[in-house]
Amino acid sequence: MSSIIVRGLDDAVKQQLATQAKEHGRSMEAEVRDILTKAARRPHIGMALLAAAQDVGGIDDLTIPERDDVARAVEFE
Repeated sequence: MSSIIVRGLDDAVKQQLATQAKEHGRSMEAEVRDILTKAARRPHIGMALLAAAQDVGGIDDLTIPERDDVARAVEFE
């Protein structure tokens, strides 16, 4: 099993991780391992959307409408 070292972590982040670990009844190392594992396995939304489109026949025949709206600045009073 591999190991990594994270340097320069903000103290507030470390404290939050410690709090979360305590709430979940595990060590801070186990908490970070779980967070990183879930993040690494989370599907890429763009790839998930592409796969979904391909499952229903693709998107080659979809038309993309021209945009006719003009961006404008918000006026604050």
